Amino acid sequence: MSMSAIAFDIPAEVRDAVEGLEAFVRREVFPRHEKHAALLNDEARRITPAGILPHEITDIIDEVRFASAKAGYYAMCAPTELGGGGLGLLAYFSAFERIYHLCGPRQWLAHHIVSHWAKGPSPVLKNLTAEAKVSMLPKIMSGEHTLCFGLSEPGAGSDAAGIQTRADFDGDGWRLTGGKIWTTNAPHAEYCIVFAVTDPEASAKRAGGISTFLVPLKAPGVSISRIIKMWGSPVGDEAELRFDNVRIEPHQLLGKLGQGFATAMLGVDLGRIYNSARGVGLGRWALDQAFDYVQVRKAFGKPISEYQGVTFPLAESAMQIHAAHLMAINVAFLKDRGERAVKELGMAKAFAVEAGARAVDRAMQAHGAMGMTNELLLTEAYSTLRKVNIADGSNEILRRQIVKEMLAGHRDL
Repeated sequence: MSMSAIAFDIPAEVRDAVEGLEAFVRREVFPRHEKHAALLNDEARRITPAGILPHEITDIIDEVRFASAKAGYYAMCAPTELGGGGLGLLAYFSAFERIYHLCGPRQWLAHHIVSHWAKGPSPVLKNLTAEAKVSMLPKIMSGEHTLCFGLSEPGAGSDAAGIQTRADFDGDGWRLTGGKIWTTNAPHAEYCIVFAVTDPEASAKRAGGISTFLVPLKAPGVSISRIIKMWGSPVGDEAELRFDNVRIEPHQLLGKLGQGFATAMLGVDLGRIYNSARGVGLGRWALDQAFDYVQVRKAFGKPISEYQGVTFPLAESAMQIHAAHLMAINVAFLKDRGERAVKELGMAKAFAVEAGARAVDRAMQAHGAMGMTNELLLTEAYSTLRKVNIADGSNEILRRQIVKEMLAGHRDL
């Protein structure tokens, strides 16, 4: 009988939500993957000439998202002021960790059942205007409309404060001009959360001057200049956006004018929690595959589980994934009770995604040539985790942040 390796007293509401979430996955996601296996598992059918997912697949994703919203899981971690469950970051981490551990890359529809911070309801939307809460929010909460997050630019990635996109005053609103890159979900989203300079002088001094807007992607002047395909995949979920003199109305302002950078960093923090969950969850999924396989695969007359050269690397990764799990739970607790936890979050994200990628790599090695096959999906898990060693703050940027905090005297460990 499996027992928990975690001694933390996880609140009952979080435990119950995650257990309910797993039951939802088994009830709503697993049967759809069985029913639509020919479509969902065939790469040739998962791409349109434009290089994005076809409607036959996005319609199934929509079904899952709508069912999750109706069941109360989609917005479970969104603020109560928006109509969400308000469960916080511990629940956010725990939900995605369970999803990725349970499903890995195989039942990937499950990745859509809890709102991703950049694609749907989250604390990023907490400061919507009253008009936007009426005109935009209901369909975002229901899952009918999704979002993308427009922060990075070709010349401003890790240095997010160096963005050049501008929103110039125009009567009672603004005119938006510039471009964004790495906008995940842009090919399918209805809105983009766009960060733009509204006070060039303050922005140049790194003293504010950046504002946040909720921009419809069908607005005049908005265009997708290219779909960006990653890691050899024929399908792209990232895009480069252009804004050409786009009219922004007052109700589209998200938060206070000139204080958008705080919103951007909130989103990045949520992304680091999310990617910590992916690192731990996919790492655990891969180790499960490996420990099952080494018990049945034989070489030289014995199960390869008897060879330390095979199993000791897996043990090493088990230690690292366990540590990553504890670090992530700890920082989620800290953030939920209002602590800054800057270095702790940087540590957790960098450690988790590095440990997760190593665990998948070692699982592939334990499988031998089978580990390289598409059917096992270990290579899919590895490509995912290799990418998130860069996303939402590269591991180098996070180490720089940790050093800065330590030098400033924040040395509790």
